[in-house]
Amino acid sequence: MSEDQDRDTDDAANSHDGEGASDDNDNNSNNEKKTSLFRTPKFWIILIVVVAVIAVGALLYWLHSRQYESTDDAFVDAHVVRLAPQVSGTLIQVADVDNRHVEAGRLLAVIRPSTPEAQLAEASANVQQAISQEKQAEAQVTAAIAARDQAQAQARAPLADAQKAAQDLARYEHLQAIDPNAVAGQQLDQARAQARSTAAQAAAARQQIDNADAQIAVARKQVTAAQAMITARQAQAKQAQVNLGDYRLTAPVAGQVVNRSVNLGSYVAPGMNLMAIVPDHMWVTANFKETQLAAMRIGQPVDIKVDAYPDVHFKGHIDSIQRGAGQAFSILPPQNATGNYVKVVQRVPVRIEFDTKNGPDPRKYPIGPGMSVVPTVKVR
Repeated sequence: MSEDQDRDTDDAANSHDGEGASDDNDNNSNNEKKTSLFRTPKFWIILIVVVAVIAVGALLYWLHSRQYESTDDAFVDAHVVRLAPQVSGTLIQVADVDNRHVEAGRLLAVIRPSTPEAQLAEASANVQQAISQEKQAEAQVTAAIAARDQAQAQARAPLADAQKAAQDLARYEHLQAIDPNAVAGQQLDQARAQARSTAAQAAAARQQIDNADAQIAVARKQVTAAQAMITARQAQAKQAQVNLGDYRLTAPVAGQVVNRSVNLGSYVAPGMNLMAIVPDHMWVTANFKETQLAAMRIGQPVDIKVDAYPDVHFKGHIDSIQRGAGQAFSILPPQNATGNYVKVVQRVPVRIEFDTKNGPDPRKYPIGPGMSVVPTVKVR
């Protein structure tokens, strides 16, 4: 039994020694694995490949991004038309066109007229009266011409008698100069008296013709005055029509009616804003940094993203670039010559027009002034 117990004790000791040796070998192998990861060529190859991929990706991104300039300081813009009356009164008609599209010339509101209607009627009557006076003056011209023709016809006989009497007197005087006894003194006196009488009658006939010509001139001047009166009365009628038209408010441009502030029966005064019209023509005002303008040119294409419709890609182009930063046109421009100066990158407004031929039409979407957009300009 003692030999068996000694053998078992030796085996147990040997087994413990073997386990201790195996644990030491495992620790040595783990240490070798940890230290060999950075020493193996495979690690460095993978690291170099990853760095190269990142560098190439960054280069490609830079090459792509340098072709575009973008800003989020941009909004839809338009020349909003605000309707205001020129006269005061009560509204008797207001079109129900809130947030609806109207064409140019559409009647939007009517103010109750009073005096202008009477003024227009009076001016129209004055025009007709002036036309009648002009026709009467023309008739007087016709009558004066007829009177002149009659005077000319009546003057033919006295003029002929005067001419004959003057010729007879000249013949008698010639004969007397040749032979004093050829013509009796009494006969010569009768010829002289006849010449003077017929000459007086001819002068009277000529005076009647001159008077008739004067009457024609007077009648023609009356026609001219009547025509001037017609022009003046027509101008008064047009002014009365304009005054009456001031009581009717129509849409000056085609667009959408917004911000209506009056209703039927409201009392309005001159200059009071009744409603506004957003025209169909809209554009984008983008405030780019001054450092972004170096490569920008008029006509360059622009991708427009409206915040309200992120899935719709509108197209456009640069229409113009404002000459001067926005802060230079403010009510109180900065005075950089006083105090401490800190340089700040300024913003320059750039106008971008929508291209409806190459992209969606913004008029088909409820897009209006003030809505935020993000334009991206392709500069290279």
